[in-house]
Amino acid sequence: MNRKRKIYIGLTGGAMILCTALTAALVLFLMGYVLINGIPNITWELLSTKPSYLTERIGILPDILNTVYIVLATLVIVLPLGVGAAIYLTEYAKNKKLVAVIEYAAETLSGIPSIIYGLVGMLLFSNNFGTSLLAGALTLVIMNLPTVMRTTQESLKTVPQSYREGAFGLGAGKWRVIRTVVLPGCVDGVITGCILSVGRILGESAALLFTAGFAHALNGIFTGLASPGATLTVALYVYAKEEGEFGVAFAIAAILMILTLLINLSATLVGKYFAKRRNA
Repeated sequence: MNRKRKIYIGLTGGAMILCTALTAALVLFLMGYVLINGIPNITWELLSTKPSYLTERIGILPDILNTVYIVLATLVIVLPLGVGAAIYLTEYAKNKKLVAVIEYAAETLSGIPSIIYGLVGMLLFSNNFGTSLLAGALTLVIMNLPTVMRTTQESLKTVPQSYREGAFGLGAGKWRVIRTVVLPGCVDGVITGCILSVGRILGESAALLFTAGFAHALNGIFTGLASPGATLTVALYVYAKEEGEFGVAFAIAAILMILTLLINLSATLVGKYFAKRRNA
């Protein structure tokens, strides 16, 4: 190996190490900055009360509950749609050109800015159901449907064809094969898609600004879904931009970051668990 070649390899390796270090440093700085500024502002009163403008008390309990409501409502709708669509496209659809068009459309939907989803959700859902958490959940369904569908599709494709053929050879029907052989073999992908969807729902704000509203009212799940409400991300925007309460905003940001870390950790652990179970 000549000298120029060695210098080139050394410079390339050094540049890669530098890029990796800068990326890791940026992530660690962002996490540390948010957590250091946010965790000291997290109190039990903040987490367990609702805002009171008479006593100037700030509480984010309604925002936490609204976030839970919208996550549950979105998952209840998007999981059957996304998993069902993936099963049909992978196991039943015979027109491969149509499948390719649908997959391309799903990938295109994944790249659309969320503010456009918010505008469409406002026109389609808010105008019909009013500004409410339900309108926000329906908008998030459209946003997360491609993620759930494509993740489930890729998981279905990892199930060996020999499993299907063996089940057919034993006389099982198409749906029985899917229900008892295919789906158990790819359940890790379905759960991973679900967890990733939860992460995206927690982090969404632009679409919800148009559809769910800003209210901090404390409601039950059914009343809450039919009423306007601010999720944690929307509340962060309101407290930071509109009210100048940066301490509360950092506290909400720290809570969201911790939840995001837990969700990513859960996705990793679930994937490893099912991979180990499948290889056992």
